[in-house]
Amino acid sequence: MSIRARLLVWLLCGVSGAVALGAWSTYLAAREEANALFDYQLQQTALSLRDHAFANGVLAPEVEPDGLDTMIQIWSVQGGQIYFSHPRSRMPVQAPLGYANVRTQDGQWRVFAMRLGDHVIQVGQPQAVRNRLAAAVALRTLWPFLLLLPLLGVVIWLTVGRGLRPLEELAREVRGRTPESLRPLPEHALPEELTPLSHALNGLLQQLSQALETQRAFIADAAHELRTPLTALALQAQLAERADSEIDRKRALGELRAGVERATRLVGQLLTLARNEAPAAPDTREAVNLEVLLREVIGDYSALAERRHIDLGITRSEALEVQGEPVGLRTLVSNLIDNALKYTPEHGRVDASLLRSDEDAVIEIQDTGPGIPEADHERVFGRFYRRPGVAREISGSGLGLAIVRRIAVRHGGSARLDRSPSGGLRVTIRLPRTGLPAGDREESRPHSG
Repeated sequence: MSIRARLLVWLLCGVSGAVALGAWSTYLAAREEANALFDYQLQQTALSLRDHAFANGVLAPEVEPDGLDTMIQIWSVQGGQIYFSHPRSRMPVQAPLGYANVRTQDGQWRVFAMRLGDHVIQVGQPQAVRNRLAAAVALRTLWPFLLLLPLLGVVIWLTVGRGLRPLEELAREVRGRTPESLRPLPEHALPEELTPLSHALNGLLQQLSQALETQRAFIADAAHELRTPLTALALQAQLAERADSEIDRKRALGELRAGVERATRLVGQLLTLARNEAPAAPDTREAVNLEVLLREVIGDYSALAERRHIDLGITRSEALEVQGEPVGLRTLVSNLIDNALKYTPEHGRVDASLLRSDEDAVIEIQDTGPGIPEADHERVFGRFYRRPGVAREISGSGLGLAIVRRIAVRHGGSARLDRSPSGGLRVTIRLPRTGLPAGDREESRPHSG
């Protein structure tokens, strides 16, 4: 059902209910007024008979009058009936003096009785007469509203339609947007009720535009970065085919294998970055123990650190938990440790720590490598960015820190670079934590080299 039809139904139901309630109130008020008026009439009728003399014996008209709702009985003090205006009716027998409500087989009666000398005059009237009069008054009050109800429905239909016209115009504007044209919706002259909707839609359009722009840039960058290794693979394959000796063929195949490994690593990092572009869904998150995760990653890289004679270990850790994606957080820590080991010279040092700071869990990775100039601290978080001097010395794709920051932001956190006390690089990751820390402890450094 449309909003217009729904409003029409509810408004008409509301108006009809209000009219019915008003009619019922009118009926009750009219019945109250009729009771007071008829009670006064009963009393006056009884008083009008006080000067009449009645003989003993039943007196009744020979022909019962028609159309009279008021009935009269006169009794002697001994209990004999002297007069009865409607012999064939079932008027109540003697009632107590004054006003009284008496029930008979024909329904309820309103009776007034008074004693005058040796007689008791009793004047009665069926309660149904009063109810009919009150109902007639209420119906006459309700009838004009019933006649106006269809006209009111038409007015409501046209008024609601006019009121919903801005919503139709807003829907038309939304239908006019395409992935190539996501300009904001106009917000001038909008009704107050539609302003929040317009704001929300404009925010969504802006996010969608940014997502599409990010996707286009990502595809362009990925295509550009993949072109070089794929071209190199093709050249290496040609060299392997043209090799004249077994030694040259093995050398070409070794270079080809290394190129395939680099391309595979680049594709894997591209997929990781693409998976972390969108915000994390709430149902994919769970409690992650960062201390256990950090120890596991350090253990995974300990053999590599030993081969390069690098001292890799944890200087301080606290039992902290965060709500997040275990795979994504492991990728974050792994990329940090991998980068630190890659750029730290032999016999260097890589320190990892997990600390508590207000409502955040702080992961710090420090190394004794060459560091990064402060001017490049933000640029290295960009996709495929590699510092010119370092790019020739150490292989890589320039995606490691971009993935780190994307995962941190995806979990509501942040990533920051600065200079470590030893002159190398320090990466600080802040993540909103959950739960209470289980305690902290200084620990002896596990030596891995």
